[in-house]
Amino acid sequence: MRCGLILASLLLANQAAADTVLAARTIRPGTVITAGDLVTKDGDIAGVASHPTQLIGSEARVSLYAGRPIALADTGPPALVERNQIVPIIFQRNGLRISTEGRSLSRAGAGDVVRVMNLSSRTTVSGKVMPDGRIMVSE
Repeated sequence: MRCGLILASLLLANQAAADTVLAARTIRPGTVITAGDLVTKDGDIAGVASHPTQLIGSEARVSLYAGRPIALADTGPPALVERNQIVPIIFQRNGLRISTEGRSLSRAGAGDVVRVMNLSSRTTVSGKVMPDGRIMVSE
């Protein structure tokens, strides 16, 4: 039993401390984050990226200032749909598929929910942005 406690304490002592990812320079909203935009520092802060791979390729949703930790909530997938862009809208249920065009009312990335104005009926619907840029409307 004592041998097990000693082994456990040795394993815990050899674990590296978690890192915190900081912005190497000021990053403007809408900028896709690259490895050159990031630096790491020893320390662990809740809700903040702990490894650069969590952020590389994502888009800054707010201004990220040099030397400050980057919260995971401040980044997201790169925008596929821009505000006022004409996008295909798809409604599909029980074998029925309706496809039309709409105008996006905001920027959004894959997986985000965006409001879109149907160009035919002028009604506003919400849908999920698919990886190919189409908007899938569920109701």
